[in-house]
Amino acid sequence: MYDPRNYFPKNYHSTGIGLVNLAALGYNKNEQDGGGSSEPPKTGLYPALPYPTAPPDPSGVSLSYGMPTPPTQMPGYASSAAPYPPSPAAPYPPRQSLYPTLGPQPSQNLPYPTGMPQPFAPYSSAPYPTAYPTPYPPAAAPALPYPTTMPSGMPLPYSVPPPTSPSSLYPTIPTLPDGAMPTYGGGGGCLVSEAANEKLPSPEEEPSVGVPEIPFSAVQVPESENMFWMKEKTSESRPQDDSHVPYETLRGSCLDNGTLFEDPAFPANNDSLMFSRRPDRYIEWLRPHEITDDPQFFVDGYSRFDVQQGELGDCWLLAAAANLTSDPNLFFRVVPPDQNFEENYAGIFHFCFWQYGKWIEVVVDDRLPTYRGELIYMHSTERNEFWSALLEKAYAKLHGSYEALKGGTTCEAMEDFTGGVTEWYDLKEAPPNLFNILVKAMNRNSLMGCSLEPDPNVFEAETPQGLIRGHAYSISRVCMIDIHTPNRQGKLPMIRMRNPWGNDAEWNGPFSDNSAEWRYIPEHQKEELGLTFDADGEFWMPFQEFLNNFDRVEICNLSPDSLTEEQEDSGKRKWEMKMFEGEWTANVTAGGCRNFLETFWHNPQYVITLTDPDEDDDDGKCTVIVALMQKNRRSKRNRGMECLTIGFAIYHLTDRDMETRPQGLNFFKYRASVARSPHFINTREICARFKLPPGNYLIVPSTFDPNEEGEYIIRVFSETANVMDENDDSVGYCDVDDRIKPNIPPPREEDPQRENLRRLFKSIAGSDMEVDWMELKRILDHSLRDVMIDGNTFSKDACRSMVAMMDKDQSGNLGFDEFESLLTDIAKWKAVFKFYDRNHSGEIESFQLRDALNSAGYRLNNRVLNALGRRYTSREGKITFDDFLMCSVKTKTYIDIFRERQSDESNHATFSMDEWLERTAYS
Repeated sequence: MYDPRNYFPKNYHSTGIGLVNLAALGYNKNEQDGGGSSEPPKTGLYPALPYPTAPPDPSGVSLSYGMPTPPTQMPGYASSAAPYPPSPAAPYPPRQSLYPTLGPQPSQNLPYPTGMPQPFAPYSSAPYPTAYPTPYPPAAAPALPYPTTMPSGMPLPYSVPPPTSPSSLYPTIPTLPDGAMPTYGGGGGCLVSEAANEKLPSPEEEPSVGVPEIPFSAVQVPESENMFWMKEKTSESRPQDDSHVPYETLRGSCLDNGTLFEDPAFPANNDSLMFSRRPDRYIEWLRPHEITDDPQFFVDGYSRFDVQQGELGDCWLLAAAANLTSDPNLFFRVVPPDQNFEENYAGIFHFCFWQYGKWIEVVVDDRLPTYRGELIYMHSTERNEFWSALLEKAYAKLHGSYEALKGGTTCEAMEDFTGGVTEWYDLKEAPPNLFNILVKAMNRNSLMGCSLEPDPNVFEAETPQGLIRGHAYSISRVCMIDIHTPNRQGKLPMIRMRNPWGNDAEWNGPFSDNSAEWRYIPEHQKEELGLTFDADGEFWMPFQEFLNNFDRVEICNLSPDSLTEEQEDSGKRKWEMKMFEGEWTANVTAGGCRNFLETFWHNPQYVITLTDPDEDDDDGKCTVIVALMQKNRRSKRNRGMECLTIGFAIYHLTDRDMETRPQGLNFFKYRASVARSPHFINTREICARFKLPPGNYLIVPSTFDPNEEGEYIIRVFSETANVMDENDDSVGYCDVDDRIKPNIPPPREEDPQRENLRRLFKSIAGSDMEVDWMELKRILDHSLRDVMIDGNTFSKDACRSMVAMMDKDQSGNLGFDEFESLLTDIAKWKAVFKFYDRNHSGEIESFQLRDALNSAGYRLNNRVLNALGRRYTSREGKITFDDFLMCSVKTKTYIDIFRERQSDESNHATFSMDEWLERTAYS
């Protein structure tokens, strides 16, 4: 459910400044409010929970361009040490509002959004989960029988009584009463759990302990807005796959056949132009040599002035393409230079785009849409130059059609061109150090763009200052420039940008082309800036005017491999980046957000260690950008799958916490997140910037609601080195749960029960003294009928797999020792299953699979759990006993197969194809 109070039709905040919980970081309320004698936290901490503070109001300052203020007072040029919220000496008065609310705060006495349980509220009131097993029924309730005899009258081998079970779904610390605080003891000031017999850190050791978690909120972007960054435009996707034929192969084939390439995946017809309607006139597809006599891929190289907009509303794409031309390394990775219209010309061209962590090649033919012999979409200023038109066609093919590119954001195109991480900021709520952020981004070769909100009544309306609403501009430089006036001198923050129309539609305010303010700029400074006053769409603007006139700025932070050695030697800086791919699987690893505490901990987890603070940070904080992107939702849209509502939470870890992989329910029950994404949102990517103290942190990406399946990529950028790893278990054996051990028969010599088992074996095995799968099935169907539901029996495959697990000589039969070992394992698995089958339903929740297998002595990571969950979980998220038995059999079998060939402790084993097929086919 989505709270309508968190619905924002314009400002979605899918990326930008993240939210920080100052209380969980150890600041008291006076420090958070900036009151009292304590020093308030610095700007680097950014917006805080639960006491949000206000960013500066750009409208509160007027800039006298002839008489600039000193550099330290320049708008947006505050150092990272500047206090936040602004001190009385700060240049801006505070604004009333901050970022979108995270939902009602406890102090507001407002009802919580439907579907969002209050912190530490009874979980039975939440809409999910609703199907968890209840505790054992009262003593008066009738108990299910546990047979202890075989058909022959012999006692059941190793019969297992129902184990004593705790009253909760998981072995946890009891929930604290409302308003109660945890107690401490044990001599070490640690929270003591009698139920779990474990200690939690004290608030002095870990400030986030005992801090209430504020409910997470979700924002749903309206489908009617058809935002390109939601991928709502494409009615059909044409994703690249393994069947993609490389460019060189296709071109070679065309050259051998003497034909020009015609792309069957993106044909020259109306379907490639539009999906919502037919063109309003006849569009003719022509090759470049049919448009001009001397077609060229490049004419006198390439530049941002080669990008001119046509009839398609994709100025955001043009702004990104113009930015791309500023860096040859980036440009030629997207636009390979090994193609032209002369040598080996075959009517085929190729381009490369970043998609979900990989660079993919997109091949197109050179038939372009024209009207009366002229290109109707993107083109160059030179009529015979075609790299930009072909780039646009390749990008249109990637997304299904040209119409799919109508309306969008520059940040997504920049991301697809570079593989970087994009963030954007609402300039009406800009952080005080935004200019510093932009300067650092420019020093790291980041691509940047900006835009104005569109006029709802006028398409591409022009403001009195010459700016175009609903239009994307590229930012090509951010710097401080010298300014000298008759009475003062200093530095002025400036931004250079470009209108992709490439004409005289430019800014006409202060410091516009040929404006009087330029007379205060020294000549040497003008030369260093390369200042020109051509009607080419490019102009300079003071930073304060930028804040006042634009609504949004977008930054694409490049991955470390985007910088060449030459660029690094010249002083360009690079981000440190880590990237992981993962997935949420329903009923296994799709636990939803922290509002759903019982399942939240099942989500994938990642640990990041920040060691060194930023070089220029006086507070000793580390800049961290976390970006969570969901994968392949566009390609599944024709199956009714839209973007999931995604976000993430960040927790601080003590050194002792680092020993636990992954963190369990108790960790999240008594810890508050120290940072989080602005909220959960249904866009392709959510990204947020944080300033955190050095230390170890746990990042938990999730969907807002549980059981929403999807794949994702999580990337973390930092200014200094970071170490990141999955906080997941390693695959292998572990100790059997102490609560299960009493129910497992110990190894023993001859005794009456073992003799009974031997006599049973002889009576079933026959003269060959071996049991096959059919005989095993007879035994199990009877002896385990108390845990089978609806009179079901074991499948042939299950019985064969159990035989194969113990059958080392692959005879298809079990001897007595193998038979006895198998029954011992089955007794253990039965005890585990009954321990987690709280209500004797014959089923366990699939979310319990990790715990159940762990209790049985098997450690599994998320990838294996996801595979088992898909294979053995019902649609209702349940696992029956025979399916749990198969999970255990498969796990034990494959671990044993691997260990037979494992070399030392390298976690690697070597098999030939024949050997691997033989072992796995039999198992």
